[in-house]
Amino acid sequence: MTGGTGYGRTLMVQGTTSDAGKSTLVAGLCRVLKRLGVEVAPFKPQNMALNSAVTAEGGEIGRAQAVQAQACGLSPHIDMNPVLLKPCSDTGAQVIIHGRAVDNMEAGRYHDYKAVAWQAVAESHDRLRQRYRAVVVEGAGSPAEINLRDRDIANMGFAERVDCPVILIADIDKGGVFAHLVGTLELLSPTEQARIKGFVINRFRGDIGLLQPGIDWLEQRTGKPVLGVLPYLHGLHLEAEDAIDTAAGELEKSDDALNILVPVLPHISNHTDFDPLRLHPQVRLTFVGPDQEKPPADLVILPGSKAVRSDLAWLREQGWASYLMRHLRYGGRVLGICGGYQMLGEQVDDPLGIEGPAGCSAGLGLLPVQTELKADKTLRNTRGRLMLNGDHEPVRGYEIHCGVTQVAAEAAPLLVLDQGADGAISDDERVAGCYLHGLFEQPEACEAFLRWAGLARARRIDYLALREAGIDRVADTLEQYLDIAAVKSLLALDQEGSR
Repeated sequence: MTGGTGYGRTLMVQGTTSDAGKSTLVAGLCRVLKRLGVEVAPFKPQNMALNSAVTAEGGEIGRAQAVQAQACGLSPHIDMNPVLLKPCSDTGAQVIIHGRAVDNMEAGRYHDYKAVAWQAVAESHDRLRQRYRAVVVEGAGSPAEINLRDRDIANMGFAERVDCPVILIADIDKGGVFAHLVGTLELLSPTEQARIKGFVINRFRGDIGLLQPGIDWLEQRTGKPVLGVLPYLHGLHLEAEDAIDTAAGELEKSDDALNILVPVLPHISNHTDFDPLRLHPQVRLTFVGPDQEKPPADLVILPGSKAVRSDLAWLREQGWASYLMRHLRYGGRVLGICGGYQMLGEQVDDPLGIEGPAGCSAGLGLLPVQTELKADKTLRNTRGRLMLNGDHEPVRGYEIHCGVTQVAAEAAPLLVLDQGADGAISDDERVAGCYLHGLFEQPEACEAFLRWAGLARARRIDYLALREAGIDRVADTLEQYLDIAAVKSLLALDQEGSR
């Protein structure tokens, strides 16, 4: 990372609820500040998500921070998300500090560990302030979660320690926006209330004139300004922090659209892999949840998983094993990515209990591979070639996995990467799998996969350009509907200017 000398200013965005728009607002603010010539970096002290990204130095951070880094024109760095929690059960998570997994912890144990986690947060934030003129911080969940306020490092606990101003955002599309804002404010301490410098109302649709009386009441009641009312952006795409976004299902699809199914595993990870497919005009992608109907499809993709053996058992309980056999008999194709690739093999062995109770599970038996989970996690960005349909199309992406997979000598690899062969293709070429996330982001590789799945004339879509356009669209919206002068004032840019 590069930047000026001295210490930059910090501005934090907190939300009244999860999915209020914090990630999007931070990304948009980062792009607006970049346009103004301000050296800016994103920061999230603590993130809980199964969508992650690999940094240039081989660390793991939340995927939302990687998108925010892109908005700043920066490469993702471990300091942008020093604490990442990857849930592996209802009460436990893998704890990742400065890009590296340190242990699996139950909630109570992690609560005691927060003093150590805070040191990582403080060190990263300090380094960012030394390098950048502005640091825009994303909170987590809501600051009014009373049960989590003790030793909080994600919301007001962080803001109080570093003494930074806060913008509070709420989603009006869910209803009850004034109750969310006033209620959140009322549940904060007096010093925390003073720290909130203004509100943002997100995802508004309708006549702003009808909302104005409510805005006037809110400002009079709280003594705090509404800094902006942001419109609902139909068709906006920014990679989701964690929740599966099905909005692309609303997009119009062509008559020759390929039907793709993705089972929503209980511990599904990195489902952002499928964003290029969801946005493709010739793909109708359906996420299939528990007990939902499994319609006929051209391609089924088994996604990544944070608990492979547990999710493999779930697949069998949900009837996916028999569905896949029938699907293949009728000419369908199956692809596995990371954990899904491991499931397609002959067995998954977890002798150390890396992802749950120690043991060995029989795989689906569709690829001649065997996997053993190891303590050391593979984390790397890489590139290479796709060996499918006789094509050698370029691919690039990232690996995040604990498994070491042995492939039968006679099996053909799906990819040849800088580090060597990866994945496998079945003899009849109907089943394939590999470890590489981001498979569909390269236009040539995505087109090749769609041809393999049965789409004779697949269009070439530049997903990376779509992602960049989404960031710009948010920034354009903020420039029109948000009080940017107030934001600059909170960062003291109106006093000192950019460096």
